[in-house]
Amino acid sequence: MDLRKLKTLIDLVSESNISELEITEADGKVRIVKSDGSASPAVAAPAPVVSAAAPAPAAPAAAPVAAPAPAAPAPAPSGHQVKSPMVGTFYRSSSPGAKPFVEVGSTIKEGEAICIIEAMKIMNEIEADKSGTVTRILCENGQAVEYGQPLFIIE
Repeated sequence: MDLRKLKTLIDLVSESNISELEITEADGKVRIVKSDGSASPAVAAPAPVVSAAAPAPAAPAAAPVAAPAPAAPAPAPSGHQVKSPMVGTFYRSSSPGAKPFVEVGSTIKEGEAICIIEAMKIMNEIEADKSGTVTRILCENGQAVEYGQPLFIIE
């Protein structure tokens, strides 16, 4: 991969809100990971694809990444799960200093706003899809969430 292109990718990652970028091209693979404490990202594992033996290590590398995912939902909590309708950043309140929409033990009604997910600089209010009592909050404020990821447990 061209060094100018690599430098441009590093700059894009450091100036954006993404924490990781992986690009695979015919001439190689680059993974850029932004470190937690600094503004400059780290470049990890530039691996040129040279022969037919190169795809074989890629398959075992995918297996460890997939292994932790099933471990997270393993303790399947009882009750109704409110799941994220989109990929974004989870917020419990409408602004940093504001009171959270719901707490553990809050009684909520169907259609009531329970959190915000920021996606592409747009704040999306997420509403409860069931009435009940919030028994667990499964995400931390400011945490990145995936589509379909459980956010709350309602009983």
